[in-house]
Amino acid sequence: MEELQAGVKSASRLFTWEEIKFFSGQGHPQQERWLVIDRKVYDIGKFYHHHPGGSKVIRHYTGQDATDAFVAFHPDKALVRKYMRSLLIGKLAPDQPSFEPHKNKLLVQDFRELCSTVERMGLLKPSGLFFFLNFLQIPLFQAASWLILWYFRMSLMSLVISAVLMATSMQQCLVLQHDLGHLSVFCKTKWNHLAQFVVMGSFAGFSCSWWNHLHGQHHAKTNCFRKDPDVNLHPFLFTLGKKLSVELGMKKKKFLPYNHQHKYFFITVPPFLFSTYIQFYTFYHIIQRKQWLDLACVLSYFIWLFLLYKPLLELKALLGYIVLIRVLNSIWTAWVTQMSHIPMNIDYDKNMDWFSTQLQGTCNVHQSIFNDWFTGHLNFQIEHHLFPRMPRHNFYKVAPMVKSLCVKHGAKYHCKPLLTAFADIVWSLKESGDLWLDAYLHK
Repeated sequence: MEELQAGVKSASRLFTWEEIKFFSGQGHPQQERWLVIDRKVYDIGKFYHHHPGGSKVIRHYTGQDATDAFVAFHPDKALVRKYMRSLLIGKLAPDQPSFEPHKNKLLVQDFRELCSTVERMGLLKPSGLFFFLNFLQIPLFQAASWLILWYFRMSLMSLVISAVLMATSMQQCLVLQHDLGHLSVFCKTKWNHLAQFVVMGSFAGFSCSWWNHLHGQHHAKTNCFRKDPDVNLHPFLFTLGKKLSVELGMKKKKFLPYNHQHKYFFITVPPFLFSTYIQFYTFYHIIQRKQWLDLACVLSYFIWLFLLYKPLLELKALLGYIVLIRVLNSIWTAWVTQMSHIPMNIDYDKNMDWFSTQLQGTCNVHQSIFNDWFTGHLNFQIEHHLFPRMPRHNFYKVAPMVKSLCVKHGAKYHCKPLLTAFADIVWSLKESGDLWLDAYLHK
């Protein structure tokens, strides 16, 4: 009874934003980490290591308002709040705004109204038929790949066509597991997680726990240096963003000739991102964290691929075939994923509101049947980042509402043709490389 009364008394404490920012875990002896959700203050100092979505995702919001991120990531918010009660230490004082004073109050309120509208319209509910048809193409492409080799026997042409079909199947696996990882395929979280293990591991040969560990951070703090791991993947190969490139040049750091990075990008990231780098980190992450179920799923991919194709190919040809599949898939995935982020604003975390963070860090590609399929609806990257749990077949429905909100508040809604988006990757690398060189030589 005394503990309950103490908890109630603690939860009734009032705080200011200055106090909350002080307890952000940086240099404080007790390592207390406070954040705000719906005006309530929580200390996650002893919890963030056990956070199901990963410790860094929630830790990136210490000292900040995490309300919109909380709403975006959690489907069953009522259940999660029950577990949060033990972390509750108080609430914002009545004279304190609901979010940091520097944020645009009207924009935040309008976006939260849009979130409520999205819920009422049922745009977060998945279509079973849509995802069934998307899954169906995976075994169909794989069957076509095997039949090409079986019918035409061993030839360079049949090998290449078969590899293209298998790479297409794998690409659709990665897109589907992305949906599952965002809990947008099934209504129950557990079903999404179980299906993701199978699709990502057994059908594509990658670790879904590794992907979930990094991808949540990417969405939480998009294009924020040191917080978005997708930006931090290139610390030695590339310099990204205008400000960071100048900063690196002024520090006289030169791991590579970054003024040529737009040239060596073609022979580094696209062919090797998934075929080498991510494949290596898949096994590294699994072994380091002892994710043995994940390991079993990943190994099962290579086992069934070997058993299915060994009767058709000699061992050397089979190994070359697997490498070719990986390279083709890596090229596809690298261009599609990088086109929406590398050309956009990359900077340190400025603690902007959720809407502004995602608008500055993402861009869209024009809608078409081909673009939707080829990118797995990641041509709607803005809508996906604003509403990460939304099933992708609903992105086009919410896009006009997002555009309207952008017009109202003078926010830039970036949308471009597919080939222009690809070209912008190269041009942005050239621009940041030139900025680095200028700072390196003259400042």
